[in-house]
This record gives sequence, structure tokens and C-alpha cells, in this order.
Amino acid sequence: MPPPEPLVIAGQPITPGARARIDIPLPNLYTQTPVFMPVHVLLGHRPGPRLFVTAAIHGDEINGVEIIRRLLGHKALRHLRGSLLAVPVVNVYGYVRQSRYLPDRRDLNRCFPGSDTGSLAARLAATLIAEVVADSTHGIDLHTGARHRENLPQVRVSLDASEQMPALARAFGTPVILDADMRAGSLRAAAAMRDIPLLLYEGGEALRFDEFAVRAGLRGIIGVMRHLGMIRPSSNRRPVERSPVVARSSLWVRAHQSGVLRSLTPLGAHVRQGDTLGIITDPFRPFDDPVRAPASGVVIGRTNLPLVTEGEALYHIARFGEPETAAELVEQYRHALDPDEQDAVII
Repeated sequence: MPPPEPLVIAGQPITPGARARIDIPLPNLYTQTPVFMPVHVLLGHRPGPRLFVTAAIHGDEINGVEIIRRLLGHKALRHLRGSLLAVPVVNVYGYVRQSRYLPDRRDLNRCFPGSDTGSLAARLAATLIAEVVADSTHGIDLHTGARHRENLPQVRVSLDASEQMPALARAFGTPVILDADMRAGSLRAAAAMRDIPLLLYEGGEALRFDEFAVRAGLRGIIGVMRHLGMIRPSSNRRPVERSPVVARSSLWVRAHQSGVLRSLTPLGAHVRQGDTLGIITDPFRPFDDPVRAPASGVVIGRTNLPLVTEGEALYHIARFGEPETAAELVEQYRHALDPDEQDAVII
């Protein structure tokens, strides 16, 4: 079988077997300080899929930065088939400001596929599409919850978007798969327009390293690469006892009044309709307002900030046909990746 053709990123060729970091130029800061989007490129000696992995499209979602750092040092990449393009920080402007947004307050993940003559966000989106996404066969986009909001490790996909999507989502291996519609302007929607299957991983909280979420993300990427035949199968990975479960819908439980939240429910918990998830108290008068689950399911997201305003999202509940099974899988998964467990297996 002939070796793969060299890759060309930002005008720079990468030959088979090579590993390089390409700094793609972006618009300067107003101080004329140059800005670059680093792309790590690994091209195997043998042909195979072209996978891109992106992180920090929202500049304050930093778990993905650590996931990619560990991925690039993983020994399994020594025998890579195909190519891997890893972008640890897409939204460089937000990352240096510890902000979700671009300096003009635009959300980059609502600006794809972008435009070379549009806003700063549109130009950044267009650069990522042209240099990284356009010729790829698969993609993984790494995210976390927003500030003060934590997500259970989960994969969000539109299962009907591609025949490959269900198998890819299961290969990632999180116990929860959320079948979620694509949002206009998102990278996921832009990839779908090019018939590129893309998994969106959520885990942890903005501006925080979450070891559990980092391990889950790394394990998931390696699982997908093994599924695609990009790296060798593991000889010591534990067999999966049960497949992940798919949530066909989810809902947010919101505060009925403003006050201070005493949360009683952890991530991954199985809750039944009517269960008390937390209690909103009034710091100025004796009053307790229980927050009850409107439906049965598993808590896949929650706020970590006790100070809440009426209407604020407090708990994200995914609904399953068998929520008890989903909760049990979450607990098994957490145990397998627990850094305090001597027998924990990351990948």
C-alpha cells in the first residue's frame, strides 16, 4: 500500500511519519501583537482517516487543552495510521482573556462556517474550517460547562446525521450519549454540512481542570481512534460490560425564586419525578423553597454557584427509558476513572 500524500497546513507541507506544530496566523491584537492558532499535525506512515480534535472554541473551557496535551504524548500514537490534527486552543483571543467569547462578545460556536471578510469571529471560524476541518474525515470537539456550571462527561450527537455516528459515539465510551439537535452556526453543524461526523464532548466546568473529565475525554478520543483503525487495539483495556445509554431528550430545572441554593443532588445521580434536588433559602427571612425534579432521569449538569436568580438553570436532567441503568453505568464509569483508585483504568 503506498504511503499517504503529504499534508499542507497553512502552506507548510508535512511528510508521512512527521510530526509538526504549525502556527496559523490570525488577525493581530490592536497593539499589533501577532496572534497564532497552533495546530499539532501527526501524519502516519500508512494511509487512514484524518481526524481533527479541537478545544477551547469557548476560550474559558480549558479541560480540552489538557486532554489534547495528554493525547499528544500518548504512546499509542507511535503507530498512527492516517493523520491527527489537534488544536488545543481555537479561540486564542478568549483564552488569553479567560473569556468564553471573542473581544466583540461574539460566541465563536455560533459563527461557523465563517467568512474571510466578516467579523473577527467569522474570520477565525473560516480559518479553522479551511485549514483543519475541510479535508478531514472525522472530528471531535471538546467542551465543558459554562462558568459555575459543571457537566457530567457526556457525548452530544445527532444520531441521525450520519450512519457512522452511533458507532462513533459508543466508541467514545461515556456512559451517557445525548441525542441533541445541532445549533445553527456551530462547528458541529458546519461539519455536518460537509458530511464530516463530529462528536461533541462535554465534561467539567469552565476555568477548572477536572481530572475525572480530563481522563474521560482522553479515554474517549483513544477509543474513537481505535474504532477507526488509526491506532492499535489495546491489549490491557478492560472489556466494556454494557453499552452506553442514549438520552433522547433532556430538560433544565430552573429556580422558581431568587435566593441561596443548598444543592442536595450530585452529578450522575438517578432522580425520580418529584424528588427534592435542592432547597432555595432566603438569607433575610426564614423561607425554604424545594427544587423538585419535574421528570425522572439522570443529572448530567448542574450549577455550582449557590447564589441564584429566579429563572436560572440549576439542574440538567437527561431522560432515559431506564434511568436506573444509566445511573449504574455512570457509577461504574466513575469508579474506572477515579484517580484515587489503584486499579483505575484510563484507556
